[in-house]
Amino acid sequence: MNPIVSFCVAAVGCQVFLLATDQAAAATETQVLSPDASVHFKLVAGDGRLAYAVSFRGQPVIEPSPLRFTVDGTALTEGVEFGEAKRSEVDEVYPWRGVHARATNRCRVAVIPIKPTRSGTAFTLEVRAFNDGVAFRCVIPAGDRPRVPDESTAFTLPAGSTVWFHDLGGHYEAVHKRKNVADVTAGEWAAPPVTFKLPGGAGFASLTEAALVNYPGMALQADGHRGFNLVLGHQHPISYPYRLRYSNDVARVSQPAAIAGAITTPWRVVLVGADLNALVNADVVHNLCAPPDPKLFPKGMATDWIKPGRAVWKYLDGGPSTFEGMKEFCRWAGELGFEHHVIEGFWRRWSDAELQELINYAQQRGVGIWLWRHTKELRDPDTRREFFQLCRKLGVAGVKLDFLDHEAKEIIDFYQVLLRETAENKLLVNFHGSNKPTGEPRPWPNELTREAVRGMEASRLRERAQHNATLPFTRFLAGHADYTPVHFGARRGDTTWAHQIASAAVFTSPLLTYGAHPTNLLNNPGVDMIKSIPAVWDETIVLPPSDIGEVAVFARRSGQRWFLAILNGPDARTIRIPLTFLSAGAYRAALVRDNKENPAAVQVETQEARRSVSLAVELSAGGGFIARFTEKR
Repeated sequence: MNPIVSFCVAAVGCQVFLLATDQAAAATETQVLSPDASVHFKLVAGDGRLAYAVSFRGQPVIEPSPLRFTVDGTALTEGVEFGEAKRSEVDEVYPWRGVHARATNRCRVAVIPIKPTRSGTAFTLEVRAFNDGVAFRCVIPAGDRPRVPDESTAFTLPAGSTVWFHDLGGHYEAVHKRKNVADVTAGEWAAPPVTFKLPGGAGFASLTEAALVNYPGMALQADGHRGFNLVLGHQHPISYPYRLRYSNDVARVSQPAAIAGAITTPWRVVLVGADLNALVNADVVHNLCAPPDPKLFPKGMATDWIKPGRAVWKYLDGGPSTFEGMKEFCRWAGELGFEHHVIEGFWRRWSDAELQELINYAQQRGVGIWLWRHTKELRDPDTRREFFQLCRKLGVAGVKLDFLDHEAKEIIDFYQVLLRETAENKLLVNFHGSNKPTGEPRPWPNELTREAVRGMEASRLRERAQHNATLPFTRFLAGHADYTPVHFGARRGDTTWAHQIASAAVFTSPLLTYGAHPTNLLNNPGVDMIKSIPAVWDETIVLPPSDIGEVAVFARRSGQRWFLAILNGPDARTIRIPLTFLSAGAYRAALVRDNKENPAAVQVETQEARRSVSLAVELSAGGGFIARFTEKR
């Protein structure tokens, strides 16, 4: 079967159109344009070495950069020429969750044979150009033995670009720094996504990967000349959390991994758009992944046991770690209208009978129980099978699997094992101590969220305002993140209570786990707003004056209700937001604002609103705002 047809066969409304192929038997240049011709990918081999460039609306996004790939130490991207490029298009829409309810996958495809001119291995370079990005990957035919791939493809940013990135010291749990690309020094590490603002108002872009399967994960390392080089997992610096937990395994994960059969690299992704709204709404990462297996997920994301929702959690804000204490949390979850309750490892003190009692008690209140487990304990297949089968037998809703902390191939393979075996047992998943998402919720809709973010667990992070106003345009571009938002105590750092409440509506996580003790949610003046914030959204619009690290302004729709949520950075400001995202007619608006006199308080208001008016919002330093608009009947 044609690979593009195979890719789309289970999708909704998919159409594939075969186009003309390049006529020349060999070429030194080929191009792929997005459907609207705004995104342009060019591949060249003028000197027999592969290089590529990406532009958007005629302006450079990735300047000419070497595409470097080796197998067993032999360069496959040198001494080559092109064959005929097979061209096609993909056009489909499918259900999604997170920033919006329907994903659009529309792109032009080129499958380009790369032929050695002297010796070596022929392979194909696959390219997909979307209206909001481009992606490429290498596919090497199967050999007669396992082989070791490696890559060092470069991404050269235009001069004058501003870039946001963080290093690998905490794996994916760190704070982004902002730099002019000229000031990024050789050797600096960057964990994807790496977001950058193009010079001259040309737009924004971000670098990441998709469909990470049977392969090591990707990080980037600066070359000191505006370039970031792709580096595979075995060469990543060992993070503090991995060294802390797996010091005896450091040598093993630092060895390159062999791959049996055909070698298919993950997609190397360049997201691009005219504004931040385009980046946040890009579907490219998950578009590049396969649809879910209908045997495991007969209705895809609508399969009956796949249930996104909000969760209470006893970890950050006090309370007893006891059986009766967790019953209380279940009761409070029911009062809040939350759908889930995440329990840390102390659940192992209880008997199976006690667990069953707690699960039954929770289910009577419409609440599903999640159980935490250290993944080190699940490496043994028998232990893993016993745990997952027990969870299914007792009626556990999901499992929180922690401490993976590296992107070596063996760990990436382990993610796939965990996702498959939890799906077979109808269990939802939340990965902690994890790497960035690469589109996993498309083939595995049982993955509701994963961490890979410096969230509320980081008790010493005081400068949260700028951090929180950066994350929607950096880390969250890769997908969902379990920040565990909303805390009214010291953990909120330099942010206000209104900022904390608004963060639940800005940070995308289909398992939306609150950091605050449920009684602190129930007793907060903004409790009515907190109860109404959903975990998934039908539509998202990033509004001006959003500015990375300064302010994030999100209009999000759930059903017929709209929410306007704002996270302010460290500087106070007053902004005016036109309500043009609303439909015609009158709305009842509930508002939660900063209390100018006290950051540990909120101002709650109600008023009428229409799309024809603008809303003035005065934001404290580290402040926030959230409004809910309900159409009057």
